[in-house]
Amino acid sequence: MHLRLTDEQKMIQKTIRKFVEKELIPLENEVLRNEREGRPSLDPAVEKELQLKAKKAGFWGINTPTEYGGADLGQMMLAIIYMEISKTFVPFKFGGYADNILFYCNEEQKKKYLIPTINGEKKSCFAMTEPNAGSDTQNIKMTAVKDGNEWVLNGEKTFITGGNEADFVMVIAITDKERHQKTGGREGVTCFIVDRDMGWRSEFIHTMGEWGPAGLVFDNVRVPEENILGELNGGYNLGLEWIGFARWIVGATAVGAAERLLQMAIDYSKERETFGKPIAERQAIQWQIADSAVEIEAAKWLVLNAAYTLDQGEDNRHLASMAKLYGSNMGNRVVDRVLQIHGGIGYTKELPIERWYREARLWRIYDGTDEIQRLIISRNLLKGHVKLGQYV
Repeated sequence: MHLRLTDEQKMIQKTIRKFVEKELIPLENEVLRNEREGRPSLDPAVEKELQLKAKKAGFWGINTPTEYGGADLGQMMLAIIYMEISKTFVPFKFGGYADNILFYCNEEQKKKYLIPTINGEKKSCFAMTEPNAGSDTQNIKMTAVKDGNEWVLNGEKTFITGGNEADFVMVIAITDKERHQKTGGREGVTCFIVDRDMGWRSEFIHTMGEWGPAGLVFDNVRVPEENILGELNGGYNLGLEWIGFARWIVGATAVGAAERLLQMAIDYSKERETFGKPIAERQAIQWQIADSAVEIEAAKWLVLNAAYTLDQGEDNRHLASMAKLYGSNMGNRVVDRVLQIHGGIGYTKELPIERWYREARLWRIYDGTDEIQRLIISRNLLKGHVKLGQYV
């Protein structure tokens, strides 16, 4: 067992950290100003420029296979990279990326959707959640009815990340109602690739954070047969694969943000004085710092273990749920402590702590709520799908 990063991994981590410190963190005030004035957090042109700078440094297609021009650094490295870029709230993603399930495209679909997405010419989103079907995927209502060589889609999706900006959507719809009902939603649904100009529309959803998901409306949207992604009636497994990947990434995001926030608290506690002493000398502050540091490390290893397991070609869904559940809750506890340590100034918009506070609350909801993760983890153990200690 090797519990340290390799020299190569350390070098990549250091390079990413420098990029974040030099290129992203200096943009934080601009991002806060844009958000307060109702503008997009980051101008798309600025993000594109940043992606090209990163590309020159060799960071393009972090986890994209080399056959598509990517670096294919693996899941462990992806986790480390997410931990680094999450140390700032500046919304940034490295270029050369495509959703994991988009690689299930056939050759023609790859030319039309996968390659343009990797090249940054098109934007995609994934849509499964509906107004009455979040974690309860068997309650999906959107239908796709065959009509000649086309499928006619009707229904709504909600809380879709990237739905307002996407050129096309990978959407899950019922294609066999009887099969869907008999299997509790595990079969009878299909994933379709649907261009925006085929007729679906998006509606911005305002939230307590800066994140703006979309509601998608499909009203007799006609989709050609060749736009089925994967197998007919095989969309449920594609959805699980998309969500499963996203879960441990949420944990990595929480670790990165929590490390930055805790460092802010440490620095502030050394400067802020009460009754003639820095608050860093107060036990109440010391214990909050200690608890936060311990929890961050615990979450970090849960995330890295989930990523490492996936790199070995093993099923990491149980670990992904654990990393998501603990990581997201850890992030919420840490940001709450950091705000408390800063006192009144932490509650103001002069510092970004309140922004992170609002953003962190979302981590416990999307890509599977706390309750769903607990259900998955306990079910795996009670039914014997996973044995205690099997991942060591």
